[in-house]
Amino acid sequence: MSDSEIVAHNANVLRQLRVGDTIEFPRSVFYSHWAVYIGDEQVVHLTGDDNDGINGNFDSGHLFTICGKKFKKAFVKVDDFWNVVLGSKVKVNRNKDRDMRPLRKEEIVERALSKLGEIGYNVMWCNCEHFANWCRYGKEKSEQVDNVLKVGAIGVSVLAGLAIVVGSALKRKRSQESDEEESEH
Repeated sequence: MSDSEIVAHNANVLRQLRVGDTIEFPRSVFYSHWAVYIGDEQVVHLTGDDNDGINGNFDSGHLFTICGKKFKKAFVKVDDFWNVVLGSKVKVNRNKDRDMRPLRKEEIVERALSKLGEIGYNVMWCNCEHFANWCRYGKEKSEQVDNVLKVGAIGVSVLAGLAIVVGSALKRKRSQESDEEESEH
């Protein structure tokens, strides 16, 4: 999709946004930035100080703060929609989870604005998607994190299964070699 098509798409999305909508700004195949629309082309979002993830460039110091501690590396702030877009093809997420019902739009905006300023950040438990969902639904949830954890669990399971298969094969091979040595004597 060309840059002009992305701009046209985003302008169309912006015209259709309703106060309290959560907005996804895909940055790569693996990561999206999130914000809450508060009207007048303004969004509230959790963004970092020197490497906010908005541009998709990650600093490992920001990524690996996952030990249950919230680090003071992020700010909740109001920004112009177009300053956050940065070439992303924007998506609106109004009803992404049937188990979560949105709060009233006034409450969503009030929650978002109540957190303005510096707050803790943790990629696993307090990221921009957690923040946007907390504002809209009252629940901190991140599908991005859930998906990474699912893939990780599957990967660990596959590796464990592979280790068992390889271990069994090696044990059989050693047993066969031992049997062959005994039969030669």
